[in-house]
Amino acid sequence: MPSGLVLIDKQQGWTSHDVVAKLRGILGTRKIGHAGTLDPMATGLLVLGVDAGTKLLQFISGSDKQYLATIRLGEATHTDDAEGEVVFQKSATGITAKDVDAEIVKLTGDISQTPSSVSAIKVDGKRAYDLVREGKEVELKSRPVTIHEFARTSELRNVGECVEFDVLVNCSSGTYVRALARDIGKALGVGGHLTMLRRTMIDGFDVSN
Repeated sequence: MPSGLVLIDKQQGWTSHDVVAKLRGILGTRKIGHAGTLDPMATGLLVLGVDAGTKLLQFISGSDKQYLATIRLGEATHTDDAEGEVVFQKSATGITAKDVDAEIVKLTGDISQTPSSVSAIKVDGKRAYDLVREGKEVELKSRPVTIHEFARTSELRNVGECVEFDVLVNCSSGTYVRALARDIGKALGVGGHLTMLRRTMIDGFDVSN
């Protein structure tokens, strides 16, 4: 069985564990890991290690990552993405591109970010998302992250009483892009969440490969 790294373009609806399980069946080995989870809603690059290649993942998982995303303002969800239940709504039709860009600037560079409550972070030995599913309140501590580049790449689009726009994010490991959407919506007083997330790069690995 060959060892090494495998680059996968994960499709929407699959968990990262689903991809690992599928590859285990294809390659006939249990020793497979990945360098950074992607939510089921997200698509894009998963770097997997096979057999001895799993030893390389420790050098990749903490690397910078690049994402393409779509942010919707006017609705907040309990997961900070489109898979969650809407918990707050307010018309965002009065929000301008200038308003959005001003908040993007504030979230660029070295920032303190509170991760989304529905995340894989462990709280007292249990995953935060499991606690939320059990109906428990989860408060995660803020952590330092670095947003190397945060740029709006489209005009604002009206979606009913909401507005959407596309962004490019280059960030340090541990950054939650959906938390960026949440924080922009919160700062503008209308709520916000992600409707699309695609990881395009991890360190020097590109999803096009």
